[in-house]
Amino acid sequence: MRMVFRWYGEGNDTVTLRQIKQIPGVEGIVWALHDMPAGEAWPMDKILQYKKLSEQHGLHLEVVESVNVHEDIKLGFPTRDRYIENYKKTIEHLAAVGVKVICYNFMPVFDWIRTELFKELEDGSTALFYEKAKVADIDPMELVVKINANPELSMAGWEPERLINLTSLFEAYQHVTDENLWDNLQYFLEQIIPAAEANDIKMAIHPDDPPWPIFGLPRIITCQDNIRRLLKLVDNPYNGVTLCSGSLGAHPDNDIAGMVREFADRIPFAHIRNVRVYENGDFIETSHKTSDGTVDICGIVKAYHDSGFQGYARPDHGRHIWDEQCRAGYGLYDRALGIMYLWGIWDSLERMKREASI
Repeated sequence: MRMVFRWYGEGNDTVTLRQIKQIPGVEGIVWALHDMPAGEAWPMDKILQYKKLSEQHGLHLEVVESVNVHEDIKLGFPTRDRYIENYKKTIEHLAAVGVKVICYNFMPVFDWIRTELFKELEDGSTALFYEKAKVADIDPMELVVKINANPELSMAGWEPERLINLTSLFEAYQHVTDENLWDNLQYFLEQIIPAAEANDIKMAIHPDDPPWPIFGLPRIITCQDNIRRLLKLVDNPYNGVTLCSGSLGAHPDNDIAGMVREFADRIPFAHIRNVRVYENGDFIETSHKTSDGTVDICGIVKAYHDSGFQGYARPDHGRHIWDEQCRAGYGLYDRALGIMYLWGIWDSLERMKREASI
């Protein structure tokens, strides 16, 4: 397991590269050009700025999250081919600086949904929260305003310049079914995976967050059967999945450890985090400690260890603790604690393995 840490860039993150370097076992950053509109090719000069910064702190930049997929590709519009060609150019540029994994998603309109960014937990910390009843009643534009309330820190997946056209986007998706979305994903992958393989970069799709339809929009990367279908669309080791235990874990029927064991050789990147799911369908993000949520983090890490996982992993979202002022879900302290919890499980499994072989 190769530990990495998401970083939003200089001037766009409360966490510094110096701080990231001091977290035990972290070897690289997970980054992106967050100011680049979806569909545009990433320029080499901006990519090289990240390379210079990461190398100055002894960190690699082998994992990118996300190279956003333009909505025209998801919708299957004739203009998609131009955006796919730009995506291929970005893959080539990223390969030139040593990138090995691109995490992306195929969620229509919204990358992720939460109704509250700083919901208080019993211990006084706060965390990202999803209230099922509120989603059923709220105007999507209200969420856009709430999530972008702090203009100093961009929220990936909720870029104002993209969501300003929210009404027309919803109209465009009005007659798009799950099967239409599957067809458009297959078209994208058939074009992209050969380019990814030629540049030795693995494409790793992120599951839908949460893993069910929202606002009438189709969602397809939601469960074990659908991940199985995804991997067969283009049956190539460069077509993989970013297995996110938090996204998939929001649905109690999902067996995350079972997915790890089945798809181990197609998981180049893992997001490992916990959520607590309530009977009414609400969920809140918790510490990584297994007993704090409803996701079996210990069992998931064991599944990775048993599978000989050598891919990249990050702690994903964390709570906001010790009065830290930070981007929602992306403070320093709780994610660093999460890393040490994951390493504690991993090191224990390593020791048991060594002792069993004596």
